[in-house]
Amino acid sequence: MTAQYINSNTAFIRLRQEGRTDEVARKLIEAIELGLFAEGQQLPSESELALQLGVATVTLREALVTLRQRGMIETRRGRNGGSFVRAPVELPEELLLQRLSDMSGPDLRDIGDEQIAISGTAARLAAKRSSHEQHERIAQHIESLSRATSRLARHRADARFHIEVAAAAQSLRLTNTEMRLQSEVGELLWMEAASGGNAREIEQEHRAILQALITGDSVLAGALTEAHISRGIKRLLSIRLGLLAEENEG
Repeated sequence: MTAQYINSNTAFIRLRQEGRTDEVARKLIEAIELGLFAEGQQLPSESELALQLGVATVTLREALVTLRQRGMIETRRGRNGGSFVRAPVELPEELLLQRLSDMSGPDLRDIGDEQIAISGTAARLAAKRSSHEQHERIAQHIESLSRATSRLARHRADARFHIEVAAAAQSLRLTNTEMRLQSEVGELLWMEAASGGNAREIEQEHRAILQALITGDSVLAGALTEAHISRGIKRLLSIRLGLLAEENEG
């Protein structure tokens, strides 16, 4: 991964000026979980990364401590030392089902409403503002989804598709919000109970959205994206109801 691509990734997660340690750590955790930083990739130096994120070096350093404690990065000493991203751990489906069960129905619907608003708006703007180069990057994530063989890989490819669409809208706020939403519920959508054999169907929906971006059809791009998000949230709501029914029967 080139330095230029690293810089474009950290542009996704530039922070507000307050630069609180927990906010910095959360953003970096999101970036690693979503695959913006690859397994084994060396992070930029502390001073460079702090500059890219718009925070003080001491704040960045404290945030990296949190990531090391969570096992998300490791620090190596010596001439070729630095902070390196560790291999992600795929959570057991049982834990994800419990996370979904713990969410209230209204909260899940609210998340869906927010994501429909954010992703739909991003797609409409991307249809008007995106470039050929951005279309190619979005297509790469669709191909990654088609080749993915694990839940984590599918989740990351799906999330990166939506994040790249938001980036193509040329809106940092939309991109940051899309990242948060993908981190919050994106992995739940790829549970076996939620998607099963629907990876190809979701891939086809992504391709249709991309085609609308390429042709500059903002109305179609927004409508396809909103329907795509709505279907995913409806699947989660249905699974959650099933889990509650099982608990009541028990």
